[in-house]
Amino acid sequence: MDIKDNRVDIPEEFETIKGAVLKTLKRVAGNVMNIKNKNDARKVNLQKCVFLSPEFTDLWNRIKYKTTYSVNFDSDALVSKCAQRIFEEVVINKGKFISKKVKIQTSAGGVTADEETLKREVRVIDEIVDDLPDIVTYLQNETNLTRKSIVDILLNSKRLEAFKRNPQAFIEAVLDIIRAEMRLCLVDGIKYHKLGDTDVWCQQLFENCELQGYLNSNLLSSAKSPYDYVIYDSTVERNMAIHFEQSQNVKVYAKLPSWFVIDTPLGDYNPDWALVWEDNGKQSLYFVVETKGGLFEDALRITEQAKIKCGEKHFEAIDTGISFAVANCFNSLESRILENSK
Repeated sequence: MDIKDNRVDIPEEFETIKGAVLKTLKRVAGNVMNIKNKNDARKVNLQKCVFLSPEFTDLWNRIKYKTTYSVNFDSDALVSKCAQRIFEEVVINKGKFISKKVKIQTSAGGVTADEETLKREVRVIDEIVDDLPDIVTYLQNETNLTRKSIVDILLNSKRLEAFKRNPQAFIEAVLDIIRAEMRLCLVDGIKYHKLGDTDVWCQQLFENCELQGYLNSNLLSSAKSPYDYVIYDSTVERNMAIHFEQSQNVKVYAKLPSWFVIDTPLGDYNPDWALVWEDNGKQSLYFVVETKGGLFEDALRITEQAKIKCGEKHFEAIDTGISFAVANCFNSLESRILENSK
């Protein structure tokens, strides 16, 4: 639980890399952190007093609309970003020839290897490859970019000597970078369009879900959401839900179900929360995006930031009075709301 809740005692001299240490510990611990007590299992039931309330119905009627998107990206910017990343990030070592030798024994029972005699030899290949593959055509087929764009990326990267040293490794590294930058450029030039008044996420879908969770693990009792328990995915979400329950300003809220997804070039995006905030009798509707403990640095990965940006543009497109907020705790959300209400 200490690892899961970020309560590990890290020596002061390692404070600058605390985030990386915690991330590594969580990866190593794996499922050990998710052991659950069978006796804590609870079925999650619909609360019709909230689900059918005018406040929740109004909230849902504002967020239910689906969208599609179109994209238009700047090819010059893409070429520049790809070339810069290739120059800075692509490190291609010389090719290696690895051989292994081991003594074997033949008997009536078959052939066995004597592992103690295993010898591993590594020889670095210093030669420059003479017969180079057609990198331009290959990258063009894999990315659908024009030949001119591919050539400009390669020349501007100033790393073609690495291609001659190890063509396959260079092509794979360059392709990964181009694909990643293409996805991000698509987001920069994305525009969402509301599909129509009938293409929506129906409120009745809440009634069709069979949900279960575990007390003291991922369930929080709720009086303000459509279900009698909120299923949370992290300590940050749990703390947010506790504040929603306690706040006089939050009238109703929902942990958005997994089927509520916004289509993006980087895959489906599922926002975390929808809520009704009331201040001096005035209602404002907000989405809160869970940011896994922080708003800056490594807490928001590039792809996650891009999906959040798509979510914001989605709600702008449906134009139903929804405000989109990014927050890592209730206080930061409250500050954002107060700023918007001025």
